[in-house]
Amino acid sequence: MKIDLFIPCFIDQFRPQTGFNIVKVLEKAGCKVNYNTEQTCCGLPAFNAGHWDEAFEVGEKLLKEITPDRNLVCASSACVGMIRNSYDLLFQNSSYHNRFRQLQQKTFELSEFLVDVMKVENVGSKMSGKAVYMDTCTALNDCKIKQQPRTLLKNVEGLELIDFEKQDECCGFGGNFSLNNPELSVHLGNKKIEYIQATNAAYIISTDFSCLMHLEAIINKRNLNLTVLHIADVLAEGI
Repeated sequence: MKIDLFIPCFIDQFRPQTGFNIVKVLEKAGCKVNYNTEQTCCGLPAFNAGHWDEAFEVGEKLLKEITPDRNLVCASSACVGMIRNSYDLLFQNSSYHNRFRQLQQKTFELSEFLVDVMKVENVGSKMSGKAVYMDTCTALNDCKIKQQPRTLLKNVEGLELIDFEKQDECCGFGGNFSLNNPELSVHLGNKKIEYIQATNAAYIISTDFSCLMHLEAIINKRNLNLTVLHIADVLAEGI
């Protein structure tokens, strides 16, 4: 299957190796990956800040760069949620109406694409250690993604996946929320890390690197023995 790949801004700028790991995992699953190097952003930051004209321009660029009759795989539920849900508000009565509607039906987060579309639950990954999977607000609420990443991670040879208390609470990132409410954002992040520390896990795994980056800053500040990993980084191990 030939698919288009969308790399989120945070991964592109701060963890490019994760982008390469996404390609590695998709190719192992049997996909031929097409990546448009001109792509930039889905428009989410501008949209959430209330700058809808700018969000329209950025989203318009994406619509022109992506082939809507192919599946679009994205390593961020936040970007997937933006395309699936918020593009309605930007493009509904525009000349892009049919194009964005078609794209909405074919846009998937990495784990749900592997499990729900490709019917792949085990890519042959190997990684030792104890880990927690952290749900993100956008994955749970905007995209209804919960079981798919857990299914993939439970099939990683050597990885022990542990539940932790209050898994559905926000980590405190929330995009602009963390900038406008830094004290509360850090407080929520610290609470999340405390719940995870109680499990003695070595790794925090999630679908959204933006949330992981927020927790990583707190972890580094407190000099804790915890490592954050995007799910693609885990799935790429040993394949």
